Amino acid sequence: MPARMRPDERLPLYQQLSDEMLARIAAGEWLPGTAIPSETELTRIHGVAIGTVRKAVDTLVKQGILERSHGRGTFVRRPQFSESFFRFFRQVNPSGSQPVPQSRILSRSLELPPEAVRQALALEQGEAAVYLTRERIIQPDRLFREQIWLPQARFFALLNIDPGMFANMLYPFYEEQCGQLIASARETLTIESADTDTADILGITPGQPVVAIERIALGYDSTPLEYRLSRGAAEGFRYQIDLR
Repeated sequence: MPARMRPDERLPLYQQLSDEMLARIAAGEWLPGTAIPSETELTRIHGVAIGTVRKAVDTLVKQGILERSHGRGTFVRRPQFSESFFRFFRQVNPSGSQPVPQSRILSRSLELPPEAVRQALALEQGEAAVYLTRERIIQPDRLFREQIWLPQARFFALLNIDPGMFANMLYPFYEEQCGQLIASARETLTIESADTDTADILGITPGQPVVAIERIALGYDSTPLEYRLSRGAAEGFRYQIDLR
């Protein structure tokens, strides 16, 4: 686990405390779903005023890192992995239902990533990454193929696991096997024309439109932990997102 950075002393005290708390979460010292120390205890531990502690906690609550439970305390928010596929990318049937995709790891290896991936993951020049290819079957005739890149320093353990043993949902699997916590993701959706290789994989005709979803998944401290590129046939595809 990488060493935690010291808070920037030029920042306001509440922000320094907020950063220190966030670093504890990112380092796995405070696990998702568990309660953090009470405001009174945080005041004692850090030697700051109760108002400073409350402002630091409020900052992390507003960021969606912590959540308050009336009468129980303040907890590290655990993303709902069972809903993550639909939260970030929604494939909707014409009837409006959302099928749960089944997944299968096709390959895993240690590779030098393309330059765009290297930059997205903030890797050093010449630094290899764990590379996974995965198939996601939504319906018998609806297929997505994924390319997944992960920093080797954090995910090297995956190279020793048989592809058939990977879980259907990868983010809880990352946490279980590598101690890496995914807190959020950014996605970009584009439309491409299928080249020969992509068309062959997806069972479509070259030149047909393909949906390409680029995802960068982040840790609690916003460190990039995963780069993922998913491709599937655009025919019958609907993108749905709820705005609140």
